[in-house]
Amino acid sequence: MILGLVACDRLFPSGDIVEKVSDGDTLKVKDPQGHEFSVRFACVDAPEIPHSQKERESKAVVDRNQFYWGIKAQQRLQQLVQQAGDRVKLTVTDSDRYGRKVAEVRLPDGTFVQEVLVREGLALVYRPYLDKCPSRDVIQQAELQAKQQRRGVWSDTKFVKPWEYRIVYKKASS
Repeated sequence: MILGLVACDRLFPSGDIVEKVSDGDTLKVKDPQGHEFSVRFACVDAPEIPHSQKERESKAVVDRNQFYWGIKAQQRLQQLVQQAGDRVKLTVTDSDRYGRKVAEVRLPDGTFVQEVLVREGLALVYRPYLDKCPSRDVIQQAELQAKQQRRGVWSDTKFVKPWEYRIVYKKASS
C-alpha cells in the first residue's frame, strides 16, 4: 500500500509547481488550480542578488560580497527545486506588504528548504518574524550549527547581514 502511494505521487505529482526561483528566499509558483503567486520564505532572509545593471556592474566590495552570497543561495535553491521535479509543498503563515504569501517551503520528500539553506550558511534566521515561524526551533538550531562550523556566510568576515545591507547600502546607492 505504501509503495502504491509513493508510485502514485510520481505519476500524479502533488504540491505547487515552481515557475521561477527569484532569489535565495523567494519563488514564483503555480498552484494545482493554475493560480500563480509569489512566495517569500518564512523564518529566514537570504543575501541579496543584483536586480539592476548598476548593481551588476558595481565595484563596491560590500555589493560584490552580498551578491556573491545571494547568487550562491539562489543557485542552491534552484538545485533543490530541480531535484524535486520543480514541486514544493507550502505551509503559508502570513502575507507580506508586497502581497506575497509567506510560507515554510518543503520538497515533496519532506525536506525543509529553509533549514537546508540556513544549515549551509546561505540564509540567516530572520528574528523579527520568528513568532510566525512554526519551525523556529529547527531553523535556530540549523543556524547555530552553521555558525559553529563556519559554513557559507559565517566563514566570511566581510559579510553584511541582508537586512543591514538593505538599510545602509541600498539607501546610500539610491
